[in-house]
Amino acid sequence: MRVETSGEQHRVTTFELFFDLVFVFAFTQVTEFMVHDRTLLAVVHAMTLLTMLWWSWVSYSWLSNHVHVDQGIIRRGMTLSAVAIFVVALVIPEAYDDMPSGLSGPLVLVAGYAVVRSIHLSLYLMAAGADAALRRQVLITFVPFVVELGLLAVGALAGGELQTVLWVLAVTTNGALTYVTSRGGHWRVHSAAHWGERHGLVIILAIGESIVAIGDGASTRPISTPLILGSALAVLLAAAVWWLYFDTASADAEHELARKQGRSRALLALQAYTFMHLPMIAGVVVMALGVEIAIAHVEEPGALGCFGAAALFGGASLYLTSHAAFTFRMLGRWKAWRIGAGIALLTIIGSGRVISPLAALVVAVVVLAIPVAIESLARGSRGGEKLPHRPDAVSSPGTAQRTYPPIPARPGHR
Repeated sequence: MRVETSGEQHRVTTFELFFDLVFVFAFTQVTEFMVHDRTLLAVVHAMTLLTMLWWSWVSYSWLSNHVHVDQGIIRRGMTLSAVAIFVVALVIPEAYDDMPSGLSGPLVLVAGYAVVRSIHLSLYLMAAGADAALRRQVLITFVPFVVELGLLAVGALAGGELQTVLWVLAVTTNGALTYVTSRGGHWRVHSAAHWGERHGLVIILAIGESIVAIGDGASTRPISTPLILGSALAVLLAAAVWWLYFDTASADAEHELARKQGRSRALLALQAYTFMHLPMIAGVVVMALGVEIAIAHVEEPGALGCFGAAALFGGASLYLTSHAAFTFRMLGRWKAWRIGAGIALLTIIGSGRVISPLAALVVAVVVLAIPVAIESLARGSRGGEKLPHRPDAVSSPGTAQRTYPPIPARPGHR
């Protein structure tokens, strides 16, 4: 039953990487859910399911920052959660349209989600130990969870339009209540490096889903020159998404988080990571939908269509603007070129009526490449902005070295 609290030098473990594997499948299921029903309603349903997956993942990211999750009861509990998350992902195709035979898909999904969140809150209470303030914070979090679970259960039983309304209300109510009760709360973020690395990895998971979408779109087509060109463009698009997050912004944000302490650090983590990363993930997943549609029709001379263009360009736009907001919250400055590129992508969604799938991929790559090129040139003209080495920054085997400049001592301290 022993639980070991983490410290500033805490890093992501291989067990956490294993835990994340089920979310790769879950993200794929969300994209496929939209592929098979290309309507606005399907997108609303998919984003509701994605939000449920996000609350599941991010809740465990808080826990894994507080304690070493690859040991003892925490590891066993998270293993059970991984099983439950897989069941949730497995039933996503039946989340709103239950198949005639077998168990009720919506109820199984709600039950699996309840298991995931219940295990998390139970483990967190155990991990809080003698920290009375943290224990109270965890107990408060039961309130939005119970409200959400009740709405989800009623929606699953009701079905139809009422299910859609109640499930959207459930995930948004949970988010709103969690934010209100956490903003001035007593959550702990012990390691900025672990926190930044965990959220970087979930971005990688979403990008990985876009790579899977390329394969799904091409898997039923004979190899051809347009298919090769389209696939190459889609990979370049994924590379641009990676660059825009990891080149400098993630390290700079992590450094800023490391400068904060106590409640100010927890509030920054809550706002910039727990809440602002969700639209980034949604943007990448929706963009992956557009990529899969474009690749599936890349050899056809006809237009991509408004739905495919809205997914491709709209998803990329959501990612760009969300990341710009994240950078502003963390670093206090807007990345104007990213906002401009995001707006430009929105304005060309209507071109889906006339633009071919291959041309649409070219446009998406070019628009995302513009802020990449401009920011690379701007940083090069300044001679680069590498952070100086901090001697006490260490890393565990298999993880990247993190470096920070010395953090000034607080007044009155040496």
